[in-house]
Amino acid sequence: MLSSVRSVHFVGICGTAMAGAAAAMKQQGFEVSGSDQAVYPPMSTFLEAQAIHVINGYAEQNLAHKPDLVVIGNAISRGNPEAEYALDHKLRFCSLPELLKEFFIRGKRCLVVAGTHGKTTTASLLTWVFEHAGLNPGYLIGGIPNNLKQGARFTDSEWFIIEGDEYDTAFFDKRSKFVHYLPEVAILNNLEFDHADIFEDLAAIQKSFSHLIRLVPRNGLLLANGDDPNLAPLLDVPFCPVKRFGLGADNALQATNVKLGSTASEFELPSFKFHLNLTGELNVRNALAVVGAAKHCGLSNKQIQEAFNDFTGIKRRMELKGIAGGVTVIDDFGHHPTAIRETLRALRLRYPHEKLWAVFEPRSNTTRRNVFQQELVDAFAAADAVVVSEVARLELLTEAERLDPARLMQDLRAAGKEAAYLPDVDAIVAHVAGKAQGGEVICVFSNGGFGGIHGKLLGELKRR
Repeated sequence: MLSSVRSVHFVGICGTAMAGAAAAMKQQGFEVSGSDQAVYPPMSTFLEAQAIHVINGYAEQNLAHKPDLVVIGNAISRGNPEAEYALDHKLRFCSLPELLKEFFIRGKRCLVVAGTHGKTTTASLLTWVFEHAGLNPGYLIGGIPNNLKQGARFTDSEWFIIEGDEYDTAFFDKRSKFVHYLPEVAILNNLEFDHADIFEDLAAIQKSFSHLIRLVPRNGLLLANGDDPNLAPLLDVPFCPVKRFGLGADNALQATNVKLGSTASEFELPSFKFHLNLTGELNVRNALAVVGAAKHCGLSNKQIQEAFNDFTGIKRRMELKGIAGGVTVIDDFGHHPTAIRETLRALRLRYPHEKLWAVFEPRSNTTRRNVFQQELVDAFAAADAVVVSEVARLELLTEAERLDPARLMQDLRAAGKEAAYLPDVDAIVAHVAGKAQGGEVICVFSNGGFGGIHGKLLGELKRR
């Protein structure tokens, strides 16, 4: 099939994985175009640098050139003019996971990194370990690792490393994306309830993860967080090797003597100490998973540590955006309460005495709902001040489903936090820039562009 495809159009190209795959295909000589309704950095600038033409907005004429293949993103639904055009004109189309499976993964030794939290960091670090060791892996990551400069690359190497998302594949395929990825090694970092628009409860997510587990061959490895009670019921399987990692004594791969510093972390395995230039316990667990997978694939402790020494992180993961007026502004992709909590804990290690602001956009299909009403309060425990933007598309949810912003503010204030619920980016910028003092730290949490808030904040802080 690949030999007959020369032109590819991506519908929803600014998704992190879509953009990475599009760039990698362009580098392989394909004619690549794409469209999206939300074009913003870093993906917009990344695609521009790759000389990929991105059309802002969806329209039938975007497919008038009749590309050989249309890749339809999982955010696209029936009624989208390009999806309808592809169906009407019987164009060849597929989901991104299908594209990856049939064109780039089949026949490779594939390592799939799955879990509710830490997928991007773990996949990025694992890829860098393989790259640093000269193995030239192909990869697809839902972010942009600083060391690798792009989120995807397809190579002739036998190795392929991919971030395995449990979200659904496409409007025409409601299975989780990761069931397409043919894992030789499956890494399960953790499992919590998320994606309330797709999964009705925790058991439904566990069932989907069990489908991934069933794909691990008998000569492969299931590498799982042995400290996670939600994963435990899934790990007693007879058809593939299972290895548990974690901080508890019952794990085959146990990190001991863990030290969490302000800019780095350390942990030990028998006869070897690992040092990581990332902060927080969650990143220790991420690194432990990488060690387990890399050693299984034949790399030594020394090779792994040499790569750790040079790892410089990922865009939108505790990423420093700038300092203005003495105020530090940080960007983070966190949108689940656990991710927010762990990021703030790590930032508290880095900034133990500074006032720490958390600015949060409730944009995901889960945080717009009240399933995490109390968990969101607890997530901000390490922050001193919390600013929450207007809940996205709140009118599309029934009153019984919605996050209650008034109650959230009340509970945050009762917990001793300064708290404000503000309607838009301009109001947030005015509020925060008017109150933040030199030496303080602002972390912005959003899984979207958030109206360019980082640049606006830095600009206003500089002008005042």
